[in-house]
Amino acid sequence: MSNSNIELQLKTLPNTPGVYQFYDAAGVVIYVGKAKNLKNRVRSYFNKVHDYGKTNVLVKKIVEIKHIVVETETDALLLENNLIKKYQPRYNVLLKDDKSYPWICIKKEPFPRVFQTRRMIKDGSEYFGPYTSIKTVYTLLDLIKGLFPLRTCKYDLSKEKIHNQKYKVCLEYHLGNCKGACEAREAEASYLENIATIREILKGNFKNSISVFKSQMKTFAENLEFEAAQSLKEKLQVLENYQAKSTIVNPKISNVDVFSIVSDESYAYVNFLQLSYGAIIRSHTMELKKKLQESDQALLELAITEMRQRFALESKDIYVPFEVNLGPDFRITIPKVGDKKQLIDLSLRNAKYQRLEQLKQVKITDPDRHVDRIMAQMKSDLRLSEAPTHIECFDNSNIQGTHPVAACVVFKNGKPSKKEYRNFNIKTVEGPDDYASMTEVVYRRYKRLLEEKLPLPQLIIIDGGKGQLSAALKSLDDLELRGKIAIIGIAKRLEELFYPNDPIPLYLDKKSETLKIIQQLRNEAHRFGIEHHRNKRSKTALNSELESIVGIGDKTILELLKNFKSAQRVSFAALDELEQVIGVSKAHIIYNYYQNKPHA
Repeated sequence: MSNSNIELQLKTLPNTPGVYQFYDAAGVVIYVGKAKNLKNRVRSYFNKVHDYGKTNVLVKKIVEIKHIVVETETDALLLENNLIKKYQPRYNVLLKDDKSYPWICIKKEPFPRVFQTRRMIKDGSEYFGPYTSIKTVYTLLDLIKGLFPLRTCKYDLSKEKIHNQKYKVCLEYHLGNCKGACEAREAEASYLENIATIREILKGNFKNSISVFKSQMKTFAENLEFEAAQSLKEKLQVLENYQAKSTIVNPKISNVDVFSIVSDESYAYVNFLQLSYGAIIRSHTMELKKKLQESDQALLELAITEMRQRFALESKDIYVPFEVNLGPDFRITIPKVGDKKQLIDLSLRNAKYQRLEQLKQVKITDPDRHVDRIMAQMKSDLRLSEAPTHIECFDNSNIQGTHPVAACVVFKNGKPSKKEYRNFNIKTVEGPDDYASMTEVVYRRYKRLLEEKLPLPQLIIIDGGKGQLSAALKSLDDLELRGKIAIIGIAKRLEELFYPNDPIPLYLDKKSETLKIIQQLRNEAHRFGIEHHRNKRSKTALNSELESIVGIGDKTILELLKNFKSAQRVSFAALDELEQVIGVSKAHIIYNYYQNKPHA
């Protein structure tokens, strides 16, 4: 479709809520989106250059636009979600969570069974869930089994078959796990009362069940039926223990869904908590892969819609950390203090924990994705135009002005590339002048890379504040590299990051991965520089005395150090040992020097 046809379509779009679909030249849906106002939202793709590169690529591929008008924004959310799942467009968020979850079923039949299943059959049975952890299902079923004797057989317990004595009680009856409904040893009305209580427990309403058990226990005790009272007491303890583990804040907070989100450059993690009578009855965290730098608000709205469909949520009360637009059918609360805020904080902790766990796994199983994520995060945090896959960091080292040296360490894809580390002996600077030394080494480093046509880094880090950064910039100016390589300085005291021509430093979160990599670079440059400085000073101190011995030249000194490893060992060597290394005459010179040397 030509640009003129797209422009015509843009003009005819309605100013109503709806869902739009972008198609490429092959007729494939490449993006689905929702809008409060279709005309304004779709036009926004075409009337500007987008900051994020993938969005510009998407726009270039659009050859046809289709739209669906809906009544409300809520309908738009639902339709968008369904179309994304149906077409899985290339540029849409990827919901990385498409597995079948377990349910607890109360079967529609005489004397209903209660069991776990992963298949929902529309036969009038009741399904509770889905549960994101099979452990939770087993815990609930064990709780129910401990409270109520229910049948587990698959017999058709119709009145006619029971009356005709078609079945016999099995081992479960003799073990006390079933009351023998198959032989009419239990009334259906009594059984259904238990099912009603189970239904409330699965909904998270423990209050009524506990109240009923307490009342029954009291009646048994008054009638001196102590065994029955003790049995109920044990059931109460099981129920109260389970409730104690589940209750979080306030029993008055009932029938509420809590959502929160944490995200980085590539992925988002949305946690969901379902509350009933103050107890969390379900928790789940969903991972979403970003495609077009979607905002946290857009991601959270999509995730809420998806999870409400997947988990058959019906609550109209939703707690979130910031404003979301789900339409008029919901009561959105953004808690600031108190029990409700504690729930948001708890949900956020779950989302952060899931993210950390995922990052640990990805680091091992998919190192490329791990590197891509780190690089994307650094690009965003440091406001760079491209991902810093090649970083170089400089540090000066001199002690009391002696033997000034500098170090350059190189990181590739966030990891040290030690074979590319370089040390510099300062050549043009007299005395301890850190700024001039920095200017020299930065100039020498990148002049050489240019001459040898080697790749330049995307980022240079200078260990120091504004002064050191300005000194390094002089060299980039002289080499006409200003603007071609990003450069920042890091000050030691508060870990401020300084940028050229910006008086206000950048402060990163102390726990951020970007700052940790910068600190690692700075520490590695410092270590490497100090090591070189120490070696240089040590070599000078050790060799200076040997050099002062008349008749001993550099070649002899090197031979001595090669064999004895240090000047100190040369001073303690026996005459015959020296003779074997440097010959008789020079050995006598060395030996006599140290023998006649006055001891301290």
